[in-house]
Amino acid sequence: MEKKIVVDASVIAKWYLIEEYSNNAIKLRNDYVRGLIQILVPSLLEYEVLNALRYSGVYNSDELKKIGTSINKYGFMTYDLDNDIKDLAIELAFRENITIYDASYIALAIKFNIPLYTADQELVSKFPSIAYHIKDYG
Repeated sequence: MEKKIVVDASVIAKWYLIEEYSNNAIKLRNDYVRGLIQILVPSLLEYEVLNALRYSGVYNSDELKKIGTSINKYGFMTYDLDNDIKDLAIELAFRENITIYDASYIALAIKFNIPLYTADQELVSKFPSIAYHIKDYG
């Protein structure tokens, strides 16, 4: 049985940008493609990734449209902000002073009791028992 994990937009964006720890993010992607792991994400992931790539200045609008299609083709297990996830995300956002966006990834990881991989050191610091930096993947 494949291991389930949550990844946030900071990790997926590294699949399309050459940045620090992109190699770790690519290894995670390759493990996913090989069926070694299953990736769970909140439904806002694609918007966040495309927004990050748009403001990176690396891609034009036509290229972003193609990237959007490629993200869809990965077939992540995507979760809407249902009552459980939404309520927990709101509680976490207020308690830890983080965005609802970031809290939604944490809430999903908590709901399924699985790790979250991120490049956001603040999330790792605030949730050390569930959030792991992408540099530690692999």
